[in-house]
Amino acid sequence: MSEDNSGVVRPYKDRDLDDLLTAWESASEIAHPFLTKEFLASERENIPNLYIPNAETWVYEDDGRVVGFVALIGDEVGAIFVHPSHQKKGVGRQLMDKAKELRGELVVEVFKANTIGRAFYSKYGFERVSEKVHTQTGFDLLRLRLPSVKV
Repeated sequence: MSEDNSGVVRPYKDRDLDDLLTAWESASEIAHPFLTKEFLASERENIPNLYIPNAETWVYEDDGRVVGFVALIGDEVGAIFVHPSHQKKGVGRQLMDKAKELRGELVVEVFKANTIGRAFYSKYGFERVSEKVHTQTGFDLLRLRLPSVKV
């Protein structure tokens, strides 16, 4: 993995919305091919109208463009997405490092069928807590926890 240190993690601003949605949509296509177009269209509407107003969102900006983001709701990672062109370059790790710096212990839910996301969380150190069915889609969700490290 090559590290990309040319970008910066910073708080989300309203002007970031188009780039954020592009990163989410592109990453979702490869991480969630099992989800219906209708569900994804609904989620695309929910991001600016429901999720962003209720989350603390941080973005990764590279060369003036937002290519990834992490959204926190309390100690829960509500979303973390990196544009495919910037995956495997340390962007997701830098976003998760920011979340960990802000919250310590973190929890996240990930679709069991999302092998890309599951691999990322496992490599980062998240541990499985439970499994349930996602009511809107019928797919299995895994709840994972990143223990806080006591220094």
